[in-house]
Amino acid sequence: MKNFKTVIAIDSFKGSLSSIDAGEIVDRAFHQIFPDSKSVVYPIADGGEGTVDALTRGLGGKIVNVEVTDPLGQKIQSRYGLVKDLAIIEMADSSGLTLVPVGKRNPLNTTTFGLGELILHAARESGAREFLIGIGGSATNDLGIGMLSALSHGEILFGRDLENLDKNFELDPILRDCSFKIACDVDNPLTGANGCSAIYAPQKGATPEIVQKMDSWIEKFSRKFSTESVAGDGAAGGLGFAFRVFLDAKLIPGINLVLDTIGIDRDLRDADILVTGEGRIDFQTSMGKAPVGIAARAKDLNPKILTIGFCGSVGDGSEEVNSHGIDAFFPILRSISTLEDAMDKKNAEQNLYSTSLQVFRLISKI
Repeated sequence: MKNFKTVIAIDSFKGSLSSIDAGEIVDRAFHQIFPDSKSVVYPIADGGEGTVDALTRGLGGKIVNVEVTDPLGQKIQSRYGLVKDLAIIEMADSSGLTLVPVGKRNPLNTTTFGLGELILHAARESGAREFLIGIGGSATNDLGIGMLSALSHGEILFGRDLENLDKNFELDPILRDCSFKIACDVDNPLTGANGCSAIYAPQKGATPEIVQKMDSWIEKFSRKFSTESVAGDGAAGGLGFAFRVFLDAKLIPGINLVLDTIGIDRDLRDADILVTGEGRIDFQTSMGKAPVGIAARAKDLNPKILTIGFCGSVGDGSEEVNSHGIDAFFPILRSISTLEDAMDKKNAEQNLYSTSLQVFRLISKI
């Protein structure tokens, strides 16, 4: 029986299995069939929910809990990951839409101040000098002025404060020694028909009137600091602009940033098999989500590699992933099931393990 080198890098099955848990289950099945083969398990995420947990655990770091300001200006418990001098932050954990009750959603009344508090705590209290920050899922459209005010030890600023704001932000000097990489999968400009106010603010509670006002305010205030507009400036209600202009940050597609951080290329180059996946594979998967991101990279580095995907279920357009680097994919649910049973962690573990065994048995006969 041939010995294989296998790289296992699976995104979380949300609500059931973490990235590391899923990877370790597949790893056990692999060694059941190929006991003398080599394998390596990597944690992955696409910069959104689960990135802090996956990368912090996978890279041997720790979670730091911090009290910060939520989008409405109230105090909440938030967190970030710390791996040596690298801080891993999810913006949504301090300034996310899910933190705001539906009836209170209005980008005039939300702030990114808590994100600034997380960054400053990581730099000043934990010694972080490198930052990986995912900015998806925001409740805000404040051009990052809340974050910038926190980084300047200033007062809480909300989206509504953009209307008459005339301010230069004097950021804490410690930030000069820090570098920022932002996981950003949005390429919207800052203003206009495709800008942050027009495209995303309605999802955050903005009326057409609010959209028009905020677009005008953002245009006016941003021009004090930069007349250049680049793709991604409109991400997370203008946070892309704030990071680029004030913190000299690099905006990078989320999965690419994560893959670079974990250093997976060194193992992909000589691997025979890549196993990846996520909770559901459908048309959205092929639009830059983690499984196709890593599969495409694997094929670029090593065209002969066999790429396999596992998922909880499949949806419309799932076949598109075959043209984005995934050679074959397999749902782990093989019979009719209730959603509750399908999401049960023990059931998910057993289903993933048994499906992995079946697939590796097939490979052993090649």
